[in-house]
Amino acid sequence: MSKVRIFALGGLDEDGKNMYVVENDDDIFVMECGLKYPEGEQLGIEMIIPDFSYLVEHKDLIRGVFITHGHDDVMAALPNLLKEIPDVPIYMAPLTAMTFERHARKLGIREYNLHRIQRNSTFTIGHTEVRTFGTTQSIADGFGVALKTEDGYVVYSSEFIVDYDTRTEAFTFDITNITDLGNEGVLALMCESVGSTREGHSAPRHRISSQIEPYFEDAQGRIFITVYNQNIYRVIEIIELANKYNRRIMIYDDELKAIMNDMAKLGYYHVPAGLEVTAGSFDNSLENVVVLVAGTGSSIFRKVHKIATKEDEHIEFRSTDTVIIASPAVPGTEREEASMEDDLYREAGNVIAVDAKRAFTMHASIEDLKMMIYLMRPTYYVPVKGEYRQLIANANIALDMGYNADKIIVMDNGQIATINNGKLQKNFDSMEADDVMVDGNENLDTSGMVLKDREILSTDGAIIVGVVMNHATKEIIGGPDVQSRGVIYLKDADYIVKQIGDIMEKTINDAVKEKRYENMGCRAEARDKIARYVLHETGKRPMILPAIVEINTKD
Repeated sequence: MSKVRIFALGGLDEDGKNMYVVENDDDIFVMECGLKYPEGEQLGIEMIIPDFSYLVEHKDLIRGVFITHGHDDVMAALPNLLKEIPDVPIYMAPLTAMTFERHARKLGIREYNLHRIQRNSTFTIGHTEVRTFGTTQSIADGFGVALKTEDGYVVYSSEFIVDYDTRTEAFTFDITNITDLGNEGVLALMCESVGSTREGHSAPRHRISSQIEPYFEDAQGRIFITVYNQNIYRVIEIIELANKYNRRIMIYDDELKAIMNDMAKLGYYHVPAGLEVTAGSFDNSLENVVVLVAGTGSSIFRKVHKIATKEDEHIEFRSTDTVIIASPAVPGTEREEASMEDDLYREAGNVIAVDAKRAFTMHASIEDLKMMIYLMRPTYYVPVKGEYRQLIANANIALDMGYNADKIIVMDNGQIATINNGKLQKNFDSMEADDVMVDGNENLDTSGMVLKDREILSTDGAIIVGVVMNHATKEIIGGPDVQSRGVIYLKDADYIVKQIGDIMEKTINDAVKEKRYENMGCRAEARDKIARYVLHETGKRPMILPAIVEINTKD
């Protein structure tokens, strides 16, 4: 009896945090391990990652974690997983592996179980045959994964577009391998949904050359272009334009320079000889140059802000500069992107934003998805990777191609589709699939209590009330001292401050008198009473922090 289970620990009904799990009998395979950027109200959060509890609990059954390309939304949480399961087997293509190893060194991760694989290969892990196939996406070495089960392959498409004009081998779409999989039989196809609301094919509208070339023709001064350092396809387009118009290029981002060096080492792409200006030899007076200002997430916007406010030690904008924004905001970075544009319009002479409606992201549009379904001919179709509206739009594409609703599996994170002997079980099982907030290098709780505290502090402030007591006699010998931050202006509210102190003092004295004093309980009682009083007087619900310090005194 064969049993296949498919579920997501992240990536469904959200943009990012991708992590999909396929269980083939007793073999567990994981696709991706990514992050999501925090929303504006998630104060102090660096990133959001999947909850790895299920994987930790079943770590002995994990046969492999496949990272299909080098983007943050599929790879950046891998160091966090390695803290939980240090020896988990990881499978990556060469460029992705080089990027990961560089990040691991920075984080002090020295030991991991990394396997380099080719984009089009066949091998066996555990009891399962695995096939990979090359996909065209915005970074080189992208691939999809096919896991062979008794009832056919379970295929994860990764990100892809269908582009027949890609000449660089590391970006090609392996249509032959995909067709072979379809001919052998596909049980389930897990297909990305990010571009499922866009008509037509993504190609050739994924290219920006036609949009920005006129500015290369007309610009009299320097050209600055903001670009994500993981969008290598777009970076190569810009380098080729610079070469065509005899402009030298300066890559202003260490990570992008490292990736381009990796591309050269692997023979994927070489920056034309003599074209690049190194950061050490760059001078702000240099003319006829293209400066690539690159980064990831919101870091790129902060970098531009630093240049615009004249805080950067190498670059300063001039009124003759042309600035092209080719790094559209990703979810969670909209505020920083808007602020960056504001800064640019103040300092640069000519600011242009690449039109996202004319330059598609390199995700599968409707006709790309139709082609993948047509070539694979899966028994079951599983939309993954996208917000809920995108998952539904992707499901509707399969419906339009003649699939019945019972053959299309739309799930939430944590829902489990079980296929026994090739037949989908009607009722879905479920498990916890919470968000895990990462603050710096440490994980916060998944319940959100830390974030709620931060929200209270940011909106209603805090009041700290402290007293000092004689530990032996329980007599108050110091205070009460009241400090308010972000609630009231103390000089204008002496009566409130006095009353808060009186409440604290009375609470303690009553408890001592009634012989029920206990430090923690007394603080909780005072907190409740002070909170009710402050709400009545100010309409605010600040964080109340009572402190009772007990000391031993000499008679």
